[in-house]
Order: sequence, then structure tokens, then C-alpha cells
Amino acid sequence: MGSNRHMPLLTPAERRALRRQCPHIVTGFTTLTPAEEFAAMAAWCEAQQAEHDMYGEGALVEGFEARVAGLLGKPAAVFMPSGVMAQLAAVRIWTEQARLPRFGLHATSHLAQHEEQAFEALLQCHGVVLGHALRPLLAGDLAACRQPLACLLVELPIREAGGQLPSWDELTELSAAARERGIALHMDGARLWESVAFYGRPHAEVAALFDSVYVSVYKGIGGVAGAVLAGSEDFVAQARLWRRRFGGTLHHLSPMVVSAAMRFDERLALMPALYARTVAFAEMLNAVPGLRVNPGLPHTNMFHLYVDAPMDALMAARDALGAETGHWLLDHIRAAEVPGWSLSELYLGDRLLSLDDAVLAPLYARLLSDARQVPR
Repeated sequence: MGSNRHMPLLTPAERRALRRQCPHIVTGFTTLTPAEEFAAMAAWCEAQQAEHDMYGEGALVEGFEARVAGLLGKPAAVFMPSGVMAQLAAVRIWTEQARLPRFGLHATSHLAQHEEQAFEALLQCHGVVLGHALRPLLAGDLAACRQPLACLLVELPIREAGGQLPSWDELTELSAAARERGIALHMDGARLWESVAFYGRPHAEVAALFDSVYVSVYKGIGGVAGAVLAGSEDFVAQARLWRRRFGGTLHHLSPMVVSAAMRFDERLALMPALYARTVAFAEMLNAVPGLRVNPGLPHTNMFHLYVDAPMDALMAARDALGAETGHWLLDHIRAAEVPGWSLSELYLGDRLLSLDDAVLAPLYARLLSDARQVPR
């Protein structure tokens, strides 16, 4: 790989090609090609003697639903093709039960930022924003909202705030406050798998604070797609009805379930090591002047890295350094709220476990130095 510190900004396609060529990628998990993924799925199916489900019915899907329900300590669970569908179903169920089309959500909730206002367009529900965008929801935020709410969605962790989590005491206080007001508490647990290492408690103990729980099977777990929605028997029975109404009861859900089930236990077992490695990695980055990690001590294997350099300059320096050294240090880069600074989300998987901070520290220091030298 050749050196070109001031190479021009690449197109998205060129940047993806460059990233694929780098043998040392800091972020994320090692991924399989489609051919490798499908071959692994076929081998797992043969070993397990797995058979297709029919519209969600069958040992494969039902067994995985029971596995997740048991892990979360809930009576039942249902597999959904997407987290969007799972959470819309939860909102619909709780608002129907309360006969109140109003629910609470965080300012950075996925429902508010990434779903084209689906809860309004499809469910005719009113979402009330609670709390502050830069921190998790707290009991005081609920107390400040005097509007009646059917349910409250709580994201663990808050992705848009660097993967922050409330403390255990804060979370239990919020749960108690919701129950005191008769408000159903729903967990947006897309990254619950990554959160339990921070709390040092079993999944079921965290989930017990909530009336319903959504978990992803591609975030963290690595399945091709899909989610699981868990709660009481009655809640899940209604969720199955809404899955069909939303068009999610597909002829075969088995491909999504297999891709998650075949690596489920392995990925869950890896989470404590990923969290410990992330904390050490963040400490190294915080020691580089001009870099700042948020939160300073990560709560999960995810955090935001703030860099004292403009976005375009940082992207150019990242690309040039990757081409020269074969190390891909950052993925998505955007302008930070502070003028002249940039922000990148670092989600850390098994790739980081094989990389040494003694090698990475000078590379990040050089990345910042190079970005500051890029002509503006």
C-alpha cells in the first residue's frame, strides 16, 4: 500500500474498497462473505437437523423464541423480521391497552430519528420527547412530564450519546416511577447484549425492570436480520397478531433465525471480554491530546470519539493512513457540534481483541497530526 498523506477525498465506493483492502480494521466484528455465511448456515442446519418453519411455526423458530424468552426471564417471545416492526407492535399494544394513543420516548430514540415518523403515519400515535439528548432517561424526566402516557420507551444504551447507560440505581428508580404512574415500560434493547457487562447482572434481572423487551439479533449477535420481542403471554400473543398485520409473518423466517442461532451463545460469551478491551482502548485514546472519548469511561463496547480536526481533513487523513499502513482506524465520521471538531462512533467487536494498543496509540496520534496538516 502506497503513501499519500494528502490524497483527495475518495468516493464512498472507493472508500469501501480501501477499507476491504486493510488487513487491520479496528471497529466491528469479523464478517463473512455471503458465500461463507450461507455455507456456515448450511453446515449448522445439517448438524442440528434443522427444518424450515412455516409462517413462524416449527421447532427452529419456536425453540429460538423460547431460548431468548428464558434468557430475558419473560414468559414468552416472538421473532420479528426487524426491530422497527417489533417496537411499533409494542407501542400499538400498550397504547391500545391504555386506550391512550400517546407514549414517551427519548430525544434520540430510533423511532424519532430513523423511521420516517412511522408511529404517526401508521399508528396515529403521539410521541412525547422526554429527557436530554446527551444522557439517558431518568426518573426526574418522567416526573417532569405531566401528560398521561400509555408507555415509555427506554433505550439501553443511548447510541446517539456514545452508548451511555443509566446507573443501576437510576434504572430501578425510573422503573419504579413508571409503575407508580401505571405506565408500561418498554426496553429498546437493540444493544442489551452489550449492556449487561456494565451492570454485572444477568439479562433477566435487567429485563425484569421492564414490561416488554425488544432485542436485536443482528446488532451484537451478527445475524443477517431480525429481532425478538418478549413479554407476558398475552402481550406476545398480541405481538404475533401485529406481526401478521404488518406483513412480517413470512413464509420462512428460518434463514434469519439460523444466522442468529448458530452464533448466539458464542457472541454472548464474548461480551465481557469486549467490554474490558473497550475500556482499555478508550483509556489509550483519552491519553492522546486532541482526542476525547464520550463517555470518558465507556459503558458498553461502543463510544463516541471526538477529534480536534475538521471532518473532511480527518476523512482524508484516515484514508491516506489506511492506504499506507493497512490500519483502518475510524468508520463513519461527521462534523461535531463544536466547530472544527469531528465525531466518529466506534463500535468494537472481535477485531480489536487481536490489536495491540502499543501499535494503535501512535497511529491515532499520527491520524490527528495528519488531519491538522491537510490543506483546507
